[in-house]
Amino acid sequence: MNCRKDLNIRSLAGLLALAGFLAAPISARADQNYSQQVFFENSLSPGYYFYSSGRASAPSTLRLVQGKLPVETAKFISGPNALELQWNSTPQGGWSTELNLYEWRNRTLVFPGSDLWLWLYAPSGIRARDLPKLALRDTGGNFTSPLAIGAFAPDLRPGQWIRVRIPLAAFRTASVHPFQPHRVNTLVFVQGAADGAPHTLYVDDIRIEDAPPQSEAAPPAPQGVRAQGYERHIDIAWEPVHDPALAQYVIYRSENGKPFAPIGVQRPGVNRFCDYTGNPHMTASYRVTARTSSLKESPPSAAATASTHPMTDDELLTMVQRASFRYYWEADEPHSGMTRESTPGNDDIIALGASGFGVMAIMAGAERGFITRQQAIDRLLKITGFLARADRFHGAWPHFLDGRTGHVLPVFGMYDDGADLVETSFLMEGLLAARQDFKADGISGRELYDRITGLWEGVDWNWFRATPKHDALYWHWSPDYSFYIANRLTGWNEVMITYLEAIASPTHPIPASDYYSGWVGESVGNKYANGGTYFGIKLAVGRGTGGPLFFTDYSFMGFDPRGIHDRFTDYFDNNRNQALINQAYCIHNPHHWKGYGDDTWGLTAVDGPHGYVPYEPTPDLDDGTIAPTGAISAMAYTPQESMAALRHFYRDLGAQVWSIYGFRDAFNLQENWYSGITMGLNQAPMAVMIENQRTGLIWKYFMSNPEIQPMLDKIGFQPDKQ
Repeated sequence: MNCRKDLNIRSLAGLLALAGFLAAPISARADQNYSQQVFFENSLSPGYYFYSSGRASAPSTLRLVQGKLPVETAKFISGPNALELQWNSTPQGGWSTELNLYEWRNRTLVFPGSDLWLWLYAPSGIRARDLPKLALRDTGGNFTSPLAIGAFAPDLRPGQWIRVRIPLAAFRTASVHPFQPHRVNTLVFVQGAADGAPHTLYVDDIRIEDAPPQSEAAPPAPQGVRAQGYERHIDIAWEPVHDPALAQYVIYRSENGKPFAPIGVQRPGVNRFCDYTGNPHMTASYRVTARTSSLKESPPSAAATASTHPMTDDELLTMVQRASFRYYWEADEPHSGMTRESTPGNDDIIALGASGFGVMAIMAGAERGFITRQQAIDRLLKITGFLARADRFHGAWPHFLDGRTGHVLPVFGMYDDGADLVETSFLMEGLLAARQDFKADGISGRELYDRITGLWEGVDWNWFRATPKHDALYWHWSPDYSFYIANRLTGWNEVMITYLEAIASPTHPIPASDYYSGWVGESVGNKYANGGTYFGIKLAVGRGTGGPLFFTDYSFMGFDPRGIHDRFTDYFDNNRNQALINQAYCIHNPHHWKGYGDDTWGLTAVDGPHGYVPYEPTPDLDDGTIAPTGAISAMAYTPQESMAALRHFYRDLGAQVWSIYGFRDAFNLQENWYSGITMGLNQAPMAVMIENQRTGLIWKYFMSNPEIQPMLDKIGFQPDKQ
């Protein structure tokens, strides 16, 4: 789910004209075929593949690391590693190992191809009859009988890669219900011939696809390769190659005049690669090729050279902002210009709240010179034009839209087919800030101002006071099911901005009294106030230790809480204390998770190693998963503590935690797990809250909207005493 949860609420949750490296054209279209062809490419976890398991019955043996398949880093097809199968099969024993599909958020679990393809390599050679057997299991738990791989492979010669093709039609159902070959999500390697001899087999680049045409040619070579060095990594980018047979880009590196060697691959549609070297004093050259899945490879590109160098804290902050901004600028949905839910993910699913956050990230990007102000305006005109045509329900947009059509996508089920008021408020938070930022930028800036004003005035906030009491806002409304999803918006969580905007509306406002009866929850006896002390830190508002850290971001990326308070607290102080409690909990570390400490903290809601969890500083909602966005997006509240986390995440963990869009979504050192996706909700808060800490830019422009101060006065916000 792309939603956050507290105890009772669903997820709270083109060429550039600018000169320079960031201005180079980058393909914005992620290839959906990647999800529907690639079963295994490489492992993010060093040492072993997280999404695997195995077991051996003596006297047979199977080498496992922490119960999982090890990886080989010297020999591979899709760098930087391949799977390693090392076994000894005996007549009295047995072994099997499962390779599970990484089912990232909204992955399309349909493989339309007719054949399973595996690249195999045996350092010492293996006779075909001594290869393992292979069984398959689908998403419904249905499975096949084991099939001898050797029936489809020749004898493997020592030290040579060979691609093996196994038709899916060759697998036979062994379960009660029919096996669905196009929905396979597990490969099970099983003991084959019991020859009593040790064997080692590397397996890589597993795909389900049709056979390539015999006349398949190599794609053209990538052009325009560029490299830019930072402190511990070098960023490589290139122009997209347009070839329907393209399966991978291959990145090659040369140091000190040595031959170029492959270091990694990138999927089609993404024309950037991060080479994290960990060395702040190195120079390297890079070439990029394009190849098909059968390894028809283009000539190499021209070489590009760059050097790493030590960086100051200020330079590191800019580096993080630039990388996070790229997600919204380069990986946008191309028809709408809006933000995809995740990447890799479903190409067409755009998220309204994440798009609002992306608008604020674009503001920060323009402020930092990553793009020009006119480029930012042009992108926002594209976004607002799309929004004006897209599905709306009483002026509010749904949680998800189809980027091609503008129609609602009920990702969360049949009742989620209408308005999502919270996502709408996150979207408007960004748009209102941009309205003020660019209004003086000539004719196009004024056009953007007028468009945003029209969208803002069109939201009927009052409609969402669903019950006869009309004392609170409700999250959803469906044209078919009305208020069936009866999520009352009551804090403390991330939806304060929804009440603030609803009260501020110039056309369809709700009374300011709903702030207390609804958001605070006085009419339902909600205990909004806290007053407790945790790790020596007092928390004025919130349940327990405060909840996930995104509570302190989503409403406060635009709304500036500094220097004012309602009858409960100054929310800047409260947010700072919630962040400090989060850090203190990780220092205390009641579960003794690996890595936790004063520079490894940030418990917030993300997809962890076992699915979505609203992580927070309580033993029940903490499994060792850290989200960099948690600590770094608290930069405006806890600059020293957040900067320490940023340095540690980048300098010490960057090999696994840093990628092309900055910090990965989450990691778990206890389980050696690292997220393979980038989330639209999580990159922008880092760029935006860093900017708010540095210049207060987004706070300044959101608060300058003429509707904001009168709204605060109606609620009863007062200036803090000196």
